[in-house]
Parts: sequence; structure tokens; C-alpha cells
Amino acid sequence: MKQIDVKIFDRSYTLAVDDKDQPRLLEAVDMVDKRMREIKGVGKLGSLDRIAVLAALQFANEILGIREEAANARAEAIAAAPESLARIRRMNEALEAEIRRQESLF
Repeated sequence: MKQIDVKIFDRSYTLAVDDKDQPRLLEAVDMVDKRMREIKGVGKLGSLDRIAVLAALQFANEILGIREEAANARAEAIAAAPESLARIRRMNEALEAEIRRQESLF
């Protein structure tokens, strides 16, 4: 693990990161910096702490929305599984019947 220096909202931070995770971490740093600047640009929020908390809340809300969408998609896939399995069984039976019919021709 190595340490890298980054800047978020004009403040320097030293972060520990594995080589394989560094590109994602740098992308996260960029996202946080941009979001904090967006929040600062919209309102007259002067406190760094307040801007950071609002950015964290926005990211947390986005993450929860993505989790909810993923859970809904998973539930839909699970609900569709029995129908899909039944369809696969019917297709398999039809293929086996056709193979038996073809074998009887020889």
C-alpha cells in the first residue's frame, strides 16, 4: 500500500491506497471535489464542514437509490426465474423429441 497526495476543495490530503485501487480512488476524489464545488456555487454556504456533509448526503442518497434499483431488478429476475426455467424445460423436451424423431429416420 502506498500513500498519495490529493486535493479536495483546495485542501490537501494524504491517502493510503493499493495500486489496483488508485484509479478508482482518484476518480472518487474528483467526484467529491466537483460535488463540493457545485454545492458551494449554488448557495452561500461558507463552512467547509457543511459543504462536505451536504456532499456526503447527496452521494449517500444516490447510493441508496442505486441499491434500491438493484434490489428491484434482482426481485424481478427471481420472480421471472420459474417461468424461464419452465420455458427452458419445454425447449429441451422439444429438442429431445426432435432428436428421437431424427434418429428413427436412420
